[in-house]
Amino acid sequence: MGSTAFEKLETRRTLTKTKRFRPGDEVAAKAHHMVKLPKGAKPVSVGLSPKEQLAWKTFGAFVQARRHEDQELEDNLLRAHIRLRPEEYLAVAWLNTTLASVAAVIAALGAALFLSVLRVNISTLITIFGLVAALPIFFSYMYSFGLPVGYKGKPAALAKKRGRAIDKKISGAMSFISAMASADVPVDVIFKELSKQAVYGEVAKEAEWITRDTELLGVDILTAIRRAAQRSPSAKLQDFLQGVVTTSTSGGQLKPYFLMKAEQFEKEDRLEMRKRMETLGMLAESFVTVVVAFPLFLVVIMAIMALISKGGGSDFVLMLLYVVVGLMIPLSQFGFIFVIWNMEQEG
Repeated sequence: MGSTAFEKLETRRTLTKTKRFRPGDEVAAKAHHMVKLPKGAKPVSVGLSPKEQLAWKTFGAFVQARRHEDQELEDNLLRAHIRLRPEEYLAVAWLNTTLASVAAVIAALGAALFLSVLRVNISTLITIFGLVAALPIFFSYMYSFGLPVGYKGKPAALAKKRGRAIDKKISGAMSFISAMASADVPVDVIFKELSKQAVYGEVAKEAEWITRDTELLGVDILTAIRRAAQRSPSAKLQDFLQGVVTTSTSGGQLKPYFLMKAEQFEKEDRLEMRKRMETLGMLAESFVTVVVAFPLFLVVIMAIMALISKGGGSDFVLMLLYVVVGLMIPLSQFGFIFVIWNMEQEG
């Protein structure tokens, strides 16, 4: 649901239907009912893309015949905001893996024919054929399903990524919520206004789903917040939303709770920033030692050894010198760059 899903077209009344319920849900026993939407609200239907439709037509029956209830996959799809049912996602995953398998086998055959023309021995030919054919299939399967023993793939990775994005923005969002609460704004209005603030990123999207539950599905605000806590990929946001429900049901006041949480997240952000700065300082010292000073001394020593060596020893030292300059130094630099980039992504 886009950020302007509650503002686009005028729709006064609509009939909302749910396609699917989990076993044991209380909602499943209720009949379809009319939900009066506020002016400007517009339900958004999510259809399958042409590729997803092809995957469902091709592998839908295969997946349904062999699939067992997998709550973890369903939760990860919900947390990652992948708008597919588990059966549809598995069909797309099998289509991607099948396409990768066909392409890998064709590439392996092409490589084998090319090498056979060059008269490569049979053992090397079989090894190269196996690697070219197997690696793309393995990586495609791992991307969609995860490691065979873990059954975690793209949904779990995207959910984890969304959780990090929520943690980055939650401190600012808590300041917004506490400011709204200080003006005695109701909780449902607070989350609705938060959903319109695109600057808060994934936190605003989580608030948007809460607003969807209350205004489109007719759920009360505490139930909507409880559901949001269950499906949120961020432990911080889960803790905050569960605290809202607990404080409300126990008769406490939300305004002091919001102010306390805003202060807590601000302190945690400062501590996390200090921790990252200390880590960056340690990496900077390691970079100067490992990538700058050590290779410099090594190159000087090896150059002197090459000059004073006699016979074949100088050739060997020169070869090692080329390896250090052309391979070790660039790889160590790229390694430090990747570590720092990865820290920035996680922070």
